[in-house]
Amino acid sequence: MGKHYLKIDCYTAARARVRTILEQFPRFYVSFSGGKDSGALLNLVVDVARELGRLPVTALILDLEGQYQHTIDYLSRECDRPEVNALWVCLPLHLRNAVSQFQPHWLCWDPRCPEKWIRPLPQRRDVIADEDYFPFFRRGMEFEEFVPAFGDWFADGVDTACFVGIRSDESLNRYRTITSGVKQPWQGHPWTTRVTRDTGHVYNAYPIYDWRTEDVWIANARQGWDYNRVYDLMHLAGLGIHQMRLCQPYGDDQRKGLWLFKILEPETWSRVVERVQGANFGNRYVHLTGSVMGNIRIDLPDGHTWRSYAYLILNSMPPPVAAHYRKKIAVFLRWWRKRGKDLGFPRIPDEAEPNLEAKRKAPSWRRICKTLLKNDYWCKGLSFTQTKREMERQLDLVTRYMEDL
Repeated sequence: MGKHYLKIDCYTAARARVRTILEQFPRFYVSFSGGKDSGALLNLVVDVARELGRLPVTALILDLEGQYQHTIDYLSRECDRPEVNALWVCLPLHLRNAVSQFQPHWLCWDPRCPEKWIRPLPQRRDVIADEDYFPFFRRGMEFEEFVPAFGDWFADGVDTACFVGIRSDESLNRYRTITSGVKQPWQGHPWTTRVTRDTGHVYNAYPIYDWRTEDVWIANARQGWDYNRVYDLMHLAGLGIHQMRLCQPYGDDQRKGLWLFKILEPETWSRVVERVQGANFGNRYVHLTGSVMGNIRIDLPDGHTWRSYAYLILNSMPPPVAAHYRKKIAVFLRWWRKRGKDLGFPRIPDEAEPNLEAKRKAPSWRRICKTLLKNDYWCKGLSFTQTKREMERQLDLVTRYMEDL
């Protein structure tokens, strides 16, 4: 689907989209992370809701513990406004840790070790730390599980809109979210998506989907909106506006920003290193080319084939993590042994043409080694994707292993 430009500016178009949602949906809330996009969206929704007499605006905050203090300060400023009704969630959610094989996941706000928390619970009336508050919650839920479950709970059978601050120019996946031909939009609006196919009561709305990064900062300046001051520090650290990211920093893609913690907030960084295994390791090596993190070009140790090296890496891993990878690799090999002959690969080679490996069009044991060295837990390098059933199975497996340590 190509782009079709309107004859109005993106700010005016976003206001019209927000107005449409507020006029049609009995309930609504904003998913608010404290980043630049969700912050601009929250302020935009508040402005329109004020005009329509629909204040206060409910803001859902998922506090993942390992965040900048500047982010917490910004969240607090926004939630202190009388126009905002916050649901500040501080519950033990299961999060990906891509900088450690020994702790491939971690539990934020783990009630078993409050003395190790990166920071204490926010002392606010709107903080939700009781695990019994939500009837659907269970300790160790994935972030991706919690969000739709919360939507169903909040909707309670009534048509509800969740405002989400994603922009299509940030990534191909976000562009596809808008242009997908298989999703079910609300009344044909491509900037909406039905979340729950069973009930159909909750829709995500993306009013600023067509904004550029520059548009966010222009809106902040012209409208006088508050924003997260950590972006000022990122600017001083030499980052351009398109490089600034704000998210939990231990994920497969997000770990590249670990180095910022020690520069921007050294006190927070010292607690992060103590709390999350591998944080300092990731800070040191995640940007380096070579075998340590499997970046770009990896070297084969003397006396090994890529196949024997893969087994060496697997044997060095904690048992549940190795079992997870072995199962994925077995599926990968079985598929290529079945289909490879028709695709020009009658057997699994030790290595293939690098450009074909990079495009995932050729199997090889070198490709497997790179996946293992990258801590690519969901094996995206082997063409796998994360599934809900697998998330639940791995949560149980890893939790039992960690309890035995």
